[in-house]
Amino acid sequence: MKQKIILLCMLFPAITMGQQTDKKLQHQIENLVKGFKGDIGIYIHDLKHHKIVSINADTVFPTASIVKISILTGIMDKLEKEKLQYHQKLIYKDSLLYAGEDILGSFKDGEQIELSKVMMLMLTTSDNTASLWLQSLAGGGTNINEILDSIGFKATRVNSRTTGREENRNNYGWGQTTPREMEIFMEKIVNREIFSVTASEKMLRLLGRQYWDEEAMSEVPPGIFIADKNGAVDASRSEVMYVNSKNNPYILSIFTKNNQDISWNINNEAWQLTRKISALLWKYFNPDSTWPSSPK
Repeated sequence: MKQKIILLCMLFPAITMGQQTDKKLQHQIENLVKGFKGDIGIYIHDLKHHKIVSINADTVFPTASIVKISILTGIMDKLEKEKLQYHQKLIYKDSLLYAGEDILGSFKDGEQIELSKVMMLMLTTSDNTASLWLQSLAGGGTNINEILDSIGFKATRVNSRTTGREENRNNYGWGQTTPREMEIFMEKIVNREIFSVTASEKMLRLLGRQYWDEEAMSEVPPGIFIADKNGAVDASRSEVMYVNSKNNPYILSIFTKNNQDISWNINNEAWQLTRKISALLWKYFNPDSTWPSSPK
């Protein structure tokens, strides 16, 4: 395992080498984001032709709930080392509660729940109580960040409840990343390069079960497999999405910050832009698709 992680770290810089910019798509995306009232970063990878679109792809953005992919990686490390078991029983304690509308937070003190279900809640419904519990079970933010560093990520980090990252927490919140690194993160999962093949496949399956499907995912036909995680706080709305289109698979990584529109309705500017970009990508990579057959 140690040798594999070292090899991944050595190969990480080479992942983006040899990729050419899709100039036509780059132009279309640049036109779509013109006038956006905030800061935006985008990295799109055409997995069939190995072409990219890049806008502020190496700028650091808040992850909001996308940090949960990093937490998942920390848990998978424990599972691989057999320090945790996927179906082991855990005991919920009231002290774990993170105030909000989370499902896990409605549990009674002393109730049992499988680790696998806590992981599902973190990724599917973005349950914050589940996520903070898993962050602790993974060894905390410091341990997770060491794993991220060993894989080759330099900007992607967990900040909250992590000693020494208080300033980063103030600037970026729970976690931080760049559009390029998060696309590469998803791509490594897709290519079964995070720990073992079995671990990567489990991560992909977990990311393919999304409750929050009304932004980028909503512009892809429901019969297509998608692995996705989005994140939102008032002035930042972001999403990373792998679309396993038979014709042309691709990954979209879009991050925003300092947004003027901090509303929480469907017409939020960043969410509208995300849907427009996703719709453009589906049609661009699947020109013969007849979906949607009627206006939504």
